[in-house]
Amino acid sequence: MDSLPPPAAKIRIRGVGKSFNGAAALQDVSLDLRPNSFTCLLGPSGCGKSTLLNMIAGFAEPTAGEILVDDRPVSGPSADRGVVFQEYALFPWRTALDNVAFGPMLRGQSRAQQREVARRYLSLVGLAGHEDKYPGNLSGGMKQRVAIARALANGPSVLLMDEPFGALDAQTREVLQDELLRIWEQDRKTVVFVTHSISESIFLADRIVVMATRPGAIKEVIDLDLPRPRERSDPAFTALERRIKQLVRVEVEKLGVT
Repeated sequence: MDSLPPPAAKIRIRGVGKSFNGAAALQDVSLDLRPNSFTCLLGPSGCGKSTLLNMIAGFAEPTAGEILVDDRPVSGPSADRGVVFQEYALFPWRTALDNVAFGPMLRGQSRAQQREVARRYLSLVGLAGHEDKYPGNLSGGMKQRVAIARALANGPSVLLMDEPFGALDAQTREVLQDELLRIWEQDRKTVVFVTHSISESIFLADRIVVMATRPGAIKEVIDLDLPRPRERSDPAFTALERRIKQLVRVEVEKLGVT
C-alpha cells in the first residue's frame, strides 16, 4: 500500500537572510514546520533566534529569501500569528479580563462576546477568579499566563513565543512549561518557541532547531521521539541534553564567552 504524503508545511522558510548595517545576522535559513507542531529555536545570544521569530511574526522583513505561512508570503503582522514576549507587554491600566479582551475588541466583537472569549482563555490558563485583577497585582507567572491568554484570544493558528519564561524563577518556569503543553495538546496550535534553555527545549518540543552563530544559521535539526509526558531525569532525556550541550558549547565559544 502506498504511504500517505507528508502533511503540507504550515510555515515555509526559504533561503532567509537578514542583515543589519551590512552585517549578516542570519544567512540562508531554510526550514519547513508542520501544522500543529511544537518547534524550539535554541542557541546562544546573537545566533538570530529572535530575529527569525520576528520575521515569521511580520515585525521585520528578510533581506533575502522568503517566509510563507499557509503558502502565503508574510508581509506584516497578522492576527493569525499570536506573539508572546518575555516582558509580558500587558496594559497596566486594564484588568486581566480587559487585557485578554483587547484583541476581540479590535475585531469588532460585542462587549458580551469579548468578555466570553476572555473568560474562556483566562480559565484555560488557570486564572479563573483573577479576571478583575490589574497587572500590578499579579505575580510574574500570572502576568505571563494573561499574555498567553491574550495571544490565544485572537484565535491564531500559529503561536510565536520569544523566551516567554526567561524572566521567571525556576519553579514557576517549570509549572508554566507544563501548562503550555497542556494548552497546546488541547488547542493544537503550531508553536515556535525561542529559548536559551536546553532542558526547556527537550521538555517542550517535537523538533529542536539548534542555531549556529556568526552569522546565524541552522546548525542541526533534531526531531524528538521521546514519549510525553517527559521526565527530566529520564536517561534518554539527559543523554540528549548532553549531546545538545556540546553543539551549543561550540557556538558559545565562537562568541568568546567563557
